[in-house]
Amino acid sequence: MVKKIKIYKNFNINLKDKNSIILIGNFDGLHSGHQKLFKQAQKFKKKMNLRLGVITFDPIPKMFFNKKIKNYRISNFEQKISYFENFGVDFLINKSFNKKFSKITSHNFIENILCKRLKLKYIFVSNNFRFGYKREGNVKLLKNYQEKYKFKLINPKPLKKKNKIISSTLIRKLLQRGNLNIANKILKRHWSIEGIVEKGRMMGKKIGFPTCNIDIKNYIIAKIGVYAVKVKINNRGKAYKGIANLGYRPTFNQKKILLEVNLFNFSGNLYNKKLSVEFLKFIRGEKKFNGVDDLRNQIKRDLVIAKNLKWAKNI
Repeated sequence: MVKKIKIYKNFNINLKDKNSIILIGNFDGLHSGHQKLFKQAQKFKKKMNLRLGVITFDPIPKMFFNKKIKNYRISNFEQKISYFENFGVDFLINKSFNKKFSKITSHNFIENILCKRLKLKYIFVSNNFRFGYKREGNVKLLKNYQEKYKFKLINPKPLKKKNKIISSTLIRKLLQRGNLNIANKILKRHWSIEGIVEKGRMMGKKIGFPTCNIDIKNYIIAKIGVYAVKVKINNRGKAYKGIANLGYRPTFNQKKILLEVNLFNFSGNLYNKKLSVEFLKFIRGEKKFNGVDDLRNQIKRDLVIAKNLKWAKNI
């Protein structure tokens, strides 16, 4: 059974969580590059018999500084918690990133927060880690403070794939371009969206293909189109095969991005239920049809493709 993580909203942590191993970053998507960092931290945890903690920020600083960025996240907060728990993280400090916090200098962050308040023993960060007012702090600065405050910095070399550094930015670009298969391999799992089923216009039901409508909130918008998916209800029990359309429904002159999911071999009411939708394969791009009959015929062809897929259990 996976141990539940202790969540803090500030740096006032319990005594038992001080003198720990700390990882700092957004860890959006917790991709294979992040996983390399976490696996190394796990080894230190076991060897040194220390607790393992993570510091993340909400919103992601880039979204705070650029309010125009709306659809950006690879994973939501609940998913991130689940990933952390699977890597044996004992506690999380999910710090609100606001104007006041953004003005804290890098020196202040190291001395007063990391060292005096958290009393950390080891700090794990990526090579491109930046922090403090105007992003003035970096790995080099952390190294300079090691001896003074008796902590050890660990920053492994970045993981690369075909000479490209594995990053959340790379995964966002892959998803936007429709390179789902590569993105899934880098994530080491199927990319997924979680959301609550909302009542819609019931257009799918009217044309013979009832769908669950999910507002994707601030998830990254992957390539618009039709996907083969696997769906869990409330993250429990059976996973249902299905087909999903991520798009704007141009045939019905809609303009809001929406995820519509049709589950195979399922009957029942899913309104207000939480669905976890795993994206397995990109089938085709979204397009505007001349009418409902053309759309219905295309959906039938999409269903044949999706149902004939080899449904992989793992990446």
